[in-house]
Amino acid sequence: MKHYPFSALIDQDALKTALLISAVDPAVGGVLIQGQKGTAKSTAARALAALMPEIAVVSGCPYHSHPDDPELMTEELRERYEAGERFDRERVEVPLVEVPLGATEDRVVGSLDMHAALERGEIRFRPGLLAQANRGILYVDEVNLLPDHLVDVLLDAAASGVNRVEREGVSHSHPAQFLLIGTMNPEEGELRPQFLDRFGLCVTVSGVRDPDRRQELVRRRLEYEDSPAQFAAAWAEHERALARHIASAREALHSIELPEETWGKIVEMAAEAEVHGHRAELAIAKAARALAALTEKPRVTSAELAEAARFVLPHRLRTMPLQLGGEIEEQVDQVIRGTLESHESRFNSDGVASGAGAGGAGETADAGDAADEAAQGNGRQGQSGVHELQEEDAQVPGAAAAGSLLFSHLKKKLPSAR
Repeated sequence: MKHYPFSALIDQDALKTALLISAVDPAVGGVLIQGQKGTAKSTAARALAALMPEIAVVSGCPYHSHPDDPELMTEELRERYEAGERFDRERVEVPLVEVPLGATEDRVVGSLDMHAALERGEIRFRPGLLAQANRGILYVDEVNLLPDHLVDVLLDAAASGVNRVEREGVSHSHPAQFLLIGTMNPEEGELRPQFLDRFGLCVTVSGVRDPDRRQELVRRRLEYEDSPAQFAAAWAEHERALARHIASAREALHSIELPEETWGKIVEMAAEAEVHGHRAELAIAKAARALAALTEKPRVTSAELAEAARFVLPHRLRTMPLQLGGEIEEQVDQVIRGTLESHESRFNSDGVASGAGAGGAGETADAGDAADEAAQGNGRQGQSGVHELQEEDAQVPGAAAAGSLLFSHLKKKLPSAR
């Protein structure tokens, strides 16, 4: 049965935005989706894989090694490649691997044949789920119900991009680069704070409230269940357009400018929120850059920073176990609004620092020139885009609903929904 199309999901713009950010830049650190049952958490996560570009792999490699990039090969294949060997290749869909609740550690990380290692000195490794998910998506439903040691293993591999297995002095490692998506229902238990912090983004979902939208949601679901193939065909144009948009954003990602002044805003947001460590700053920077790529901008503005912070900060607030209600969202908006207003007030209309805290006397930044240069260096935005960027910086913080930034743009770019 085909997965429910991502484009057919009703509302849930915040959820879809978080997933699309991670699809453009998996290095953002994965997505934790929390909400009550029946709110499309699993449906959205599974639908994302269909939008990802196909990947080139070495034929028959259980780790999906890249046929031309040594950095994306196993150690054995890398040595053979550097010795001059070339491999047969094929293109495959991005793997989507699900971790079942009852999975053992060996099933997840793989296992070593200790008898062969001790008796004959041969290291035989049986790949696990992390190997299958390499260069793909690892999906964990009800991640809060997994044993802590398994959550730790998943997060370690997601952060390092490598899976290491050690048994009785024998070790084996292989690449494990994947987008981690976890879902949970807080009513069934919470994740420990140290695990929460290691998810790059977190989004809370709830049921659709508008009666008309609820009717449309039920109608689409019934159509899908009656004929999955026919329903998928009806949404194929939308899916292809969105997939092309993601691919374009991925290509543009590393050309997106992060202006110097944005770093001060990012650090001040994290400090004001009193988050531990520096994962929050990195996640905001990466998510904002991915959002700029998705909205076809040459540089990150305060609008993308504010939107990114709404996904990065809530689950890291010190005062919160993991109860993301209206109070937490309001607290995050206050942090964003206060930080950006404070930062902008230290600059005059020409972008000249007016206070000692803004980088020292004599340090200047002409925002107009920077925007002009960015527009000239990126063909995806014309001259009018300079003024749009300046206007967006001037408008923020104008707190809109999370997800509206991206989807107001996509509605102009993609085919209209039915």
